[in-house]
Amino acid sequence: MESLANLESFVRSAELGGFSAAARRLGLTPAAVSRNVAALEANLKLRLFHRSTRSLTLTEAGERFLLSVRDHLEGLQGAIAEISNEHAEPAGVLKVSLPPGLGTGYILPMLPDFMKRYPLVQPEWMFENRQVDLIAEGYDAAIGGGFELASGLVARPLAPAHLVAVASPAYMQGRVPPIDPAGLAGMDGIVMKSINTGRIPQRQMRNAAGVEQLVDLAPKIVVNDPAAMRGAALLGLGVTLISKPDALAYLDSGELIRLVPSWYVDIGPISIYYANKRLLPLKTRVFIDFVIEAFQRQRWPERFAGSIG
Repeated sequence: MESLANLESFVRSAELGGFSAAARRLGLTPAAVSRNVAALEANLKLRLFHRSTRSLTLTEAGERFLLSVRDHLEGLQGAIAEISNEHAEPAGVLKVSLPPGLGTGYILPMLPDFMKRYPLVQPEWMFENRQVDLIAEGYDAAIGGGFELASGLVARPLAPAHLVAVASPAYMQGRVPPIDPAGLAGMDGIVMKSINTGRIPQRQMRNAAGVEQLVDLAPKIVVNDPAAMRGAALLGLGVTLISKPDALAYLDSGELIRLVPSWYVDIGPISIYYANKRLLPLKTRVFIDFVIEAFQRQRWPERFAGSIG
C-alpha cells in the first residue's frame, strides 16, 4: 500500500503547481517532496508529472490519478486528525496575519486569555496591510476583509466592514454639518491611495433605506495608511472615511464626531480565513472558535456596523 506521505506530496504538488509550494504547505523541504513523488511514480510505474526548470504539470495519467485519490486522501486525513485530536492538547506555532488597526485594537487584547487557556500554543502574529497567501506563506489563519477566496480556503464572517465619515470637533467648529454625502463635497478630504492600484478609490455611501450616493470628497491630504487618516482627522485637518472599528474609541471619547451618521460605505465583511476544515490542526481550530466567540461576546458585529449611529 502506498504511503500517506507520498500521496500527500503528490496531491499538494499538483494543487499548488510545484514542489516548493507543496513543501511550504507540508512543512517539508522541496527535495523531500520531490523524493516522495518520485517514490510514488516508481511504485506505480507511471510518470505523474511533466517536469521542467520552470514548471510542473500533470501528465494524463497524473490527472486521472489525482481525481481518483484527492477526496479519499482528505477523508483519511480528516479521520486521522479527528481521532488524534480527541485527547490532544493544542500546541505549536500559530502564524496569523492581522491588519494593524483591527489587530492591535481588538485581537491582540484577546491574547492573555487565549494563552492562559492554551499554554502550549506559541502565537506568531504578523500585523500587515496586505492580503497574504495562506498556503504559500505558511499561515494558519488570517483576519481581514476583501481576500480573494482561493481554492481550499474557507472564510467565516466575523462582523461587517463599514466605513464612516468622521472629523474632529475643532474642524467642524463654525461649519454646518452636512445632511447627506453630497454635503461632504465642500470639505477638506483626507484620503488614501489603494495599495493595489495606486489610485484613490471612489466611495458610494448608503443608508438604512438602501439609498446610495457617491462621495465627492475633495483630496486635501493623501496618505497610504488608515491610522494616518485617523491621525490627520484628529489633528483637525479635514474629513475622512475610516472603518467603524478604527473610529469607535475616538467616537466614544468625543475626539472624533461622525458626520452624516445614517450613511456608511459597505466594503464587505471582516472575516477569518483558514484552510479547509478537514485539514485544520487543533491549534488553528481552537483559535478560530476563540475569536468567533469573542466577537459575539463583545457584540462587535453590532458595534462595527455603520448602519447603527
